[in-house]
Amino acid sequence: MKISNKIMLLFALLTVSIITGMSFFVYYMANQHSFEDFYKRLEIRAYLTAHATFPPVGTDTLAYNYIRDRHLEKLPSEKEYILPVRQMDDVRPHPELGLPLQFYQEVIRNGKETFRSGERFYEGILYTHTDGNYIVIVSAVNEYRAQYIAELRRILIICFIIAAGVVIGAGLFFTHYILRPIHRIMNQVKNISSGNLHMRVESHSGGDEVSELAGTFNNMLDRLETAFETQNNFVSNASHELGTPLTAIIGEAELALSKERDCNSYQASIRSMLREAERLEHITRSLLHLAQTGFDGKKQSWGSVRTDELLFSVKHMIDRITPGNKVEIDYSLFPEEEEKMSIPGNFQLLELALSNIISNAVKYSSNSPVSVALAATNSKNIIIVRDHGIGIPEEDLPYIFSPFFRASNTKPFKGYGIGLPLTNNIIRMHKGEIIVNSRMNEGTEIRVELPSS
Repeated sequence: MKISNKIMLLFALLTVSIITGMSFFVYYMANQHSFEDFYKRLEIRAYLTAHATFPPVGTDTLAYNYIRDRHLEKLPSEKEYILPVRQMDDVRPHPELGLPLQFYQEVIRNGKETFRSGERFYEGILYTHTDGNYIVIVSAVNEYRAQYIAELRRILIICFIIAAGVVIGAGLFFTHYILRPIHRIMNQVKNISSGNLHMRVESHSGGDEVSELAGTFNNMLDRLETAFETQNNFVSNASHELGTPLTAIIGEAELALSKERDCNSYQASIRSMLREAERLEHITRSLLHLAQTGFDGKKQSWGSVRTDELLFSVKHMIDRITPGNKVEIDYSLFPEEEEKMSIPGNFQLLELALSNIISNAVKYSSNSPVSVALAATNSKNIIIVRDHGIGIPEEDLPYIFSPFFRASNTKPFKGYGIGLPLTNNIIRMHKGEIIVNSRMNEGTEIRVELPSS
C-alpha cells in the first residue's frame, strides 16, 4: 500500500472514530435529557393537579383547571392519582398502580420521587393542605422519547455519512498535496544515472522535512559523484602506473632478443628490467597494504602505543631513509602527564602512516625544515606535521586520499599516489581523523587526531 493511501486511511479512521465517539456521547446525553424532560413535565402536571384538587386559601380551582387543560399539553395515556397520608409513616398503596412501597416512602421522605416501568413513567409529590397531607401521582407513556431519539438517530447517521465523505475527500487531497514534493523528488532521482551524476534534486528553502530530504539526496549525489570520479581516476592512474613498468620490461626483453648482443648489453637490459620489476613490485606491494588496511580490512593486533615513542621511532626511520633531513620534533606541546600519551592501536601500522606523512613533507619541501609536534587532551592525541614545501592546490585537496592520485604540481617529484590513501586507511582503522591545511608555495600542515580510548 502506498504511503499516501496509508496516511489517508489513518487520517480517515482517526477522524471517523472521533466523530463516532462524539455521536454516541451526544446520543447518550440526549437520551438522558429526554428522561429528565419528561419527568419535569410529569412534576408540573402533578403540582397543577394538586393545586386544582386542593386549591390554596383564596384561590379558584377553576383557574388551575383552565391553565392545565388549555395551556399544557395532555401527556399520552396520562393518569392522575391522589392518595391521603394519615401519618407520615402510614400510606396505603394504590392497588391499580402496582408501585413498590419504597416509592411512597421516598415521596414522604424527600417530597417527590420518580419511577419507571417500561415506557410508563411515574412522578409522585407530597402535597400539604390544610386538611392533611396527600401523595399526588401522575403517570404517562413517554411517546416523545421514541420520536425524539429516532429523529436524532437519523440526523446523526446523515451527519456521519457526510462527515466520512468529507474526511476521505480531504484526506486524499491533503495527502496528495503534502506528498507532491516527494513525488517530484522521486521523478528527479529516477532521471539521474551514472552518466549525469552532476544533476541535483530541486530543493526549496522551506526548512521542512522535504527540503531536508532533497538536501540529503544532493549530499549523497555529491558523494557518489566524488566516488565515481575517484574510481575513474584510480582506474586511469593504476592502468598507467602498472602499464609503464610492464611496457618497459617487455620492450627491453624484445630488444635483447632481437639480435645477438655482447655480455654488457645483456647485463644493461637485465638491470633495466630489474629496476622496472622492482618498481612494479613496489606498486603491487603498496596496493596490497592498501587493501589490507581498508576500513573493513584485515584485523590487526591491538595494544597500547606511546605516541612519544612512536614519534622517536619514525624520526629514526626517516634519518635512516633520508640522511641529512631537517625533521625536528617540537617538544613545546608535549603533555606533562605521561599517561595522556598512551593510545590503543598497532605500533607498526601507525609508524607506517606517520612515516608516509613525514616522508612526503621532506620530499615535497625539497628537504626544508619540517616540524613534528605532539599534543594531548583527556580524549585524544594530536600529531601535527608542518613543512614549507610546494603545498597542495585547493582544487586537488578533495582527492588527495584517492589511490594513485597525485596533485597537479607534483610532476617533478617521484611518487605513486599510494602513501596518503594508505595512511588515511590506517588512521581510520584507529578511529582517528586526518585534517589537511595547505597553501600553494607556502607549505602544508597535516594534523592527525587519534582517540585515547
